Amino acid sequence: MFGVLKKIYAFAASRKGLLTRSMLVAFVGAIFSALQFMALMLTLDMVIAGAMGRLWPVVAIMVVSVIGKAICSYQSTNMETETGYFMVAEKRVHIGDRLRYIPMGYFNDNSLGNITAVVTTTLGDVENTAARCLVMVIGGFLNTLALCLMLTIAEWRLGLIAIVGILCYLLVTELSQRAMLRTGPARQHAQMALVEAVLEYIQGMSVVKSYGLEKDNNQTVNRTVEESCDRALAMEQSVVPWSAARQLVVRAFSVIMVVSALAFYSAGTLTLSRCLLMLIVSFMLYRELESAGNMSDNLQMLGASMDKANSIDDTPVMDIDGQALAPAHADIRFQDVTFSYGDRKVLDHVSFTITEKTTTAIVGPSGGGKTTLCNLIARFWDVDSGRVTVGGRDVKDYKLDSLMEQISMVFQNVYLFNDTIENNIKFGRQDATHAQVVEAAKQACCHDFIMALPDGYDTVIGEGGGTLSGGEKQRISIARAILKDAPIIILDEATASVDPENEAELQKAIAALTREKTIIMIAHRLKTVRNADQILVLSGGSIVQQGRHEELVARPGIYADFIGMRREAASWKLGGV
Repeated sequence: MFGVLKKIYAFAASRKGLLTRSMLVAFVGAIFSALQFMALMLTLDMVIAGAMGRLWPVVAIMVVSVIGKAICSYQSTNMETETGYFMVAEKRVHIGDRLRYIPMGYFNDNSLGNITAVVTTTLGDVENTAARCLVMVIGGFLNTLALCLMLTIAEWRLGLIAIVGILCYLLVTELSQRAMLRTGPARQHAQMALVEAVLEYIQGMSVVKSYGLEKDNNQTVNRTVEESCDRALAMEQSVVPWSAARQLVVRAFSVIMVVSALAFYSAGTLTLSRCLLMLIVSFMLYRELESAGNMSDNLQMLGASMDKANSIDDTPVMDIDGQALAPAHADIRFQDVTFSYGDRKVLDHVSFTITEKTTTAIVGPSGGGKTTLCNLIARFWDVDSGRVTVGGRDVKDYKLDSLMEQISMVFQNVYLFNDTIENNIKFGRQDATHAQVVEAAKQACCHDFIMALPDGYDTVIGEGGGTLSGGEKQRISIARAILKDAPIIILDEATASVDPENEAELQKAIAALTREKTIIMIAHRLKTVRNADQILVLSGGSIVQQGRHEELVARPGIYADFIGMRREAASWKLGGV
């Protein structure tokens, strides 16, 4: 149990001081609460002695006890609540920051549901109960210990019995924690599987409906729900016997104290007032300890939750000890680069140079490594061997933030955040003014449709930009890149899925974005690549052809075949048209 309490304390990070103050205040509150025992003792002495006219000391002690306990309880509750929310907020920010420096392969091996469960459900458990558990368990123990010490001063024999009862209770609680330790991780795993299954079901709803598999897919979710329920019940059931044992210990020692007090009184070694005091105290002594023990049942679950959140820190990050560099030029060079996804080799000894302020088009069959090549420039992964340089410096020499300042990327599948259009455009440059945002939007040919929206630039577009068309989302992403004004632009099939009505506007936007920049584009359309300063033909992880459009068309090979197929497809007509 105390190992988990220590873990919670470590998890508090910068809020350790606040948590410590909360426990100290809880301890002071326990002392105030124990003063009631002293008031009771004085009252019984006066009743037995027939001196009821001197009650004011008792009243004073009770007033001090009640007011002191209330103030301490109020302050401690505020502190533990603030600790819980802020320490989890800091952990969520820490996880978000760390994910920025983790290789993209991590996100292939760890599903969205897993990460979502950690930052929501898992940390939600910690947020709501961790600090409260720690303060209640420690506070309950200290409160009971304070009463036992006062009891020992009044009657040392019964005080020792009470302390033995505390030790027995703690022993049973520790065994209970170990039982939960065996079932807690399984419950945690089932909970994450549930979040993952629900997310997958919701995100794939359109596919499920289109194939009429609502019933089959729903059964999968139901099985996951049942599994989560079974694991949660198993965890609770593993604790039930020990919970009963704790109750037995408390009741047994209360009875032992009653019998001992009566025996000592009968033997003439205990006064009547002390005997009555012990009879009363025996039924209230372990009340706070019981509450602490019941709360401690959550500790192993919290420990598993914190272990899961901390496990992200065990994931290796790419080297982030680089320098904040500002290269003098925007040349890009691959020098004998090899890269693999696990056991599958994607790039094999690739070498080429891209001169600044030129356009390089990358073409080739699907799966040939085109997107991977672009991702290595942005250092989404690290190469297995060889070097990738930007501005003459290895990308590993840069701090990742300073490297990304040199690069803007426009993807085929645009993701926009659940925020205003202005904040989405400002995403790459948070200090931009409204006028600069508008100017970038005009260059990206999206100002007009933005102004037609209900709230203009203050329109909230919904998660993923779901309220906008594909072409509109693409132009907003280009406006974002224009505002960032990075010297290197990577276009990953940015026009592949745009409808003809939006293509003309999108081409204007791309022209504004790429003016006087170093351009790397992945494209399948002839008119997109034919004017490039150089074309790289990538197949099977290697560059099989390299040159300008005119040179490559004149040579037999993949590029000439590619152009031939595009021309043939362009000449197709529907029958009867």
